[in-house]
Amino acid sequence: MSKEAEWDKRFNIGVASIDKAHQKLFSIVHRLITLSKDESSGQWACAEGIKYFKNYAIKHFADEEAYMQSIGYKGYDIHKRLHDDLRFKTLPALEKDLTESNYSQESIQHFIGICVGWLTAHIIIEDRAIAGMISNKWKSDHTGADMENLENALSATIQEIFQLQTEIVSEHYSGENFGRSMIIRLTYLSIDHEEVQIFMALEESLVLRAVSSILNIPLNKMDQLVMAIGKELAIQITEQVAIRCDLALQYHLESSHFMTPEQFLQAFYAGNFDYSLLFNTGRGYFAFVVGL
Repeated sequence: MSKEAEWDKRFNIGVASIDKAHQKLFSIVHRLITLSKDESSGQWACAEGIKYFKNYAIKHFADEEAYMQSIGYKGYDIHKRLHDDLRFKTLPALEKDLTESNYSQESIQHFIGICVGWLTAHIIIEDRAIAGMISNKWKSDHTGADMENLENALSATIQEIFQLQTEIVSEHYSGENFGRSMIIRLTYLSIDHEEVQIFMALEESLVLRAVSSILNIPLNKMDQLVMAIGKELAIQITEQVAIRCDLALQYHLESSHFMTPEQFLQAFYAGNFDYSLLFNTGRGYFAFVVGL
C-alpha cells in the first residue's frame, strides 16, 4: 500500500468489523483517485469503481446499523437517517451527474470529493460516537415540513437569481469539499438579540456563470469584483429565503465575511447546525448551512 493510502488510525473506533470496512472504503476511494488521473483508463473503469464503492458502502451501512441495534445505541435513528441520506439522495444525485456529463472529470471530482469528505466527517464524528468516544453532532434532525419549506425556498430563489434548476444532493451536508468554492459566513441577529450563523459555499463555476450573466461579460477568474458581487448574491439568496419562509422581519444582517475552506471546516466541526443542505444546479454545487 502506498504512503498516500496508508490507514489513518484516528479513524479507528475500536470495533474490528467496522474499522475493517472503513479501511476498505478508503482503499476503494484511493483506487478511484488513481483511475481518475489516468485518462487512458476511460469511463468504464471509473464507472465500475464507483459502482463497487456504492455497493460496498450500502452493505457496510446495513452491517453498522445491525451493530448499533445490537448494542442498543441511543443515536441509532439519526445515524440511520444520515446513512439513508447518502443512500437515497447523495449517491443517486452524484450518479445522475456522472451519467448526464458522460463521466466528465468535473463530475468524477464531485463524486470523489463529496464521498471522501462525507466518510471523513461521518467516521470521525458519528461513528466514533457509537463507541462512546465523543457525542454525535446532530443533536436534532429537522425533517418534514420545515425541511421541505427551506428546500423549496432555496430552489425557487436559486432559479430566480441564477436561472438554474436545483437538485438536492444532501439534507445532512457535512462540509465536504465539492471543488473550488467561494465560502461566506453571514451573521444575523434576531429581534431578541439571538445570533444566527449562515454559511454558504458556492462553487466558483456557479459564481462565475452568474456574474458573467449579470455583467454580460465572459469571466473565467475569481477576482475582487467577482467576489464582491458573489458575496452580495449570497446575501440576497439568504434574505429572499427568509422572505419566503416568513422570517425576514425577525432578523437583520450583522456581518459578512469570506472564509477559507480550512476555516469553514473548523467552524463546521466545532458547531452544531440545524440545517445543512447541498444542491446541484447543473452548473455547480452550493451548500447552505444554518446554525440557530
